[in-house]
Formats: sequence, C-alpha cells, structure tokens
Amino acid sequence: MVLDSLMPTSQRLVLNRRGSMVWEVQSHRGHYAVKVGYPIEATADWPAQPWTALAPAREGAVLHRLGFDDFAYGEWEHGTWNFQPWHEGPDLYRLWEPCRSKGSSVAPHASVALGCVEALAELHAKGWAHGDVQPAHFIVGPERTHLIDLALARGGHVPERYDFPFRGCLVHYEAPEIARSVLATGEAEPTPEADIYALGASLLISATGWRAVEYPDDAPRPVQREAVANGRRRPVEAPGELGELIDAMLSHAPEDRPTIYEVAKALG
Repeated sequence: MVLDSLMPTSQRLVLNRRGSMVWEVQSHRGHYAVKVGYPIEATADWPAQPWTALAPAREGAVLHRLGFDDFAYGEWEHGTWNFQPWHEGPDLYRLWEPCRSKGSSVAPHASVALGCVEALAELHAKGWAHGDVQPAHFIVGPERTHLIDLALARGGHVPERYDFPFRGCLVHYEAPEIARSVLATGEAEPTPEADIYALGASLLISATGWRAVEYPDDAPRPVQREAVANGRRRPVEAPGELGELIDAMLSHAPEDRPTIYEVAKALG
C-alpha cells in the first residue's frame, strides 16, 4: 500500500477521527502527509458516513485535476488513501492565538489574512470551489500559505467510483445558502461565494474566538444550520479595516459578498 511507495524512515500519527487517519511521514523520497479513509459506523449520536472512506482518493483525483505533482492515491481493504507533500507551519487559528488572549494588544496581521486569500484565489482561478474552508486548512508557512484538504472541492471531473455528494461542512463556516440547501435536500453545491463566507468566518473566529453565528455550543447540527440559514449573525468586532471586510464577506446574500479578488485588493 502507501508504505510500500514511501518506505518511511519515521512516521507520526497526527489525527484519527471521523473516518480519517493522517500521518506525518519522513522518507528518503521526501516529507509527506499520508491520509487513510475508512467508513464511519452509525452511533446514537452520529449517522453512518460511508463517504469518509472515499475522501482520500477523491482528494487525490482533485489534486490530479489541479495539476499538482508528487502525490499518489489508491485503495485499501476498508477505503482509500493518498499521500501528498507535508507543509510546515501553524494553521491560521493557532497562529492568531495571541490575538484572542484576554486583554491582548496583539492585532491580527493583514499580511497573514492576505496569504490565506491568495491561497484561496489560486483555487478559484482554476475554476474550483473548496467547499470546506476553515482555519485549520490554512497552513501559514515561511514562504507562503497553503490551502489543504481538498476532498470536498468541486469544479471538474472526479472518477465516479470516488465521488460522493456534498452534504455541507463544519457549520461554523457554512454559508446561509449552503445551510438552507442541506436542510431542505440533504445536499448542496459548493461555490466561490460560499468559500468567501467561510473565509470571513475563519478570519473572525481566528482573530476573536467568536463564531459568526450565535447558537448553543451543544446544539444539534440541524439547529445550528437553522441559525445560519436564518441569518442570526453576531456583530463583527474584529479590529479596524479587517472587521469591515469580514462583515462584508459574511453578507447573508451571496451576491452581496466581495469576490476573492476584491478581498485581496482590500487587504493589499
């Protein structure tokens, strides 16, 4: 399987939850993230999610369509896998942790926000929407910011055997139109406009610790989505021009949000 391809000299389990395992792997070939998917069995609190087994191969197919190299993907007995280059650096939420400390005078730096915008703009320029924009998916490296976890992206052909419907993402970052569609039909279609909303929500929670929409922390997911769909949004209290920009990105109607290029211009 994947170990035969990489022949690791060292490996570290980074994540094992919700149908996905991720390792950081060093090998003579290079430094990689290795993802292995498996189906989630139904529990009293969580419905079965067989699609998680397909997600690594679907991401591999997206990487192929986007023209990336130095990656591979395939199948194992319980699902699929991929490996891709490992990106060094903190994610957006961790990097801006000092901004969220009580009484902190540290302001979120516009250059960091711009790096996230540029990473998303690259994807949009290729005709794709990410579908799962969240702070953990922006890795702020020493030279550039990388946007990772493309398993839910839409914009080009994916082999049918690895494809599955988009059923929403983390509700904290879900645009109202996505939440409404998931509530009504169980599915939705990722769009660049929804990515803009999710980026605004990501910047807000990373800078302030506050979600864009108010609902109880332990609310069931449909209740969370109802709050998002109905526009029960908190006032944006991020400092300065960043706050004004985030407020526009979180507009309830997709057509009222700035484009990714307008966001970049405002930050640049």
